[in-house]
Amino acid sequence: MDDSAPDSLIPYDEIVQEALRAVVGRVLGSVAENGGTLPGEHHFYITFKTQAPGVDIPKRLIERFPDEMTIVLQNRFWDLTVDDRRFSVGLSFNQVPSKLVIPYSAVTGFHDPAVNFELRFQAQEGPEDGPGGHDPAENDGPNATPIEDGSNVVAVDFKRKK
Repeated sequence: MDDSAPDSLIPYDEIVQEALRAVVGRVLGSVAENGGTLPGEHHFYITFKTQAPGVDIPKRLIERFPDEMTIVLQNRFWDLTVDDRRFSVGLSFNQVPSKLVIPYSAVTGFHDPAVNFELRFQAQEGPEDGPGGHDPAENDGPNATPIEDGSNVVAVDFKRKK
């Protein structure tokens, strides 16, 4: 009897990744529908691949963050627009206003420290790429300290068979 799992002809890991990325869109969509106001103490750290297809951010940010960047949606953001494939938002970096367009496929992490909810995604650039370390977010606003008790954390880390 062979204990190895059979190769699936259904891309379950891709389907789950897409569904979890839709959670990000739904959360951001509810904020946008509420006039861009976050409820209570909620705020979001969103990490994304700066060179991913469909990402549209200022060149100076790509030069500073050539691989991955984390933004914070808390107090100072504007023009949050959300659709089925991407979101756009206005943020200030060193007092310079910027518009960012980020497809959900470029998102590698979503964290709401107010309730310690976190999602991690596999980068969709290649089978060996995944979320890695990054510099702290530098958009204007106070930093929050996340609670590290592991509650409400969903970590998704699928590995493709070679």
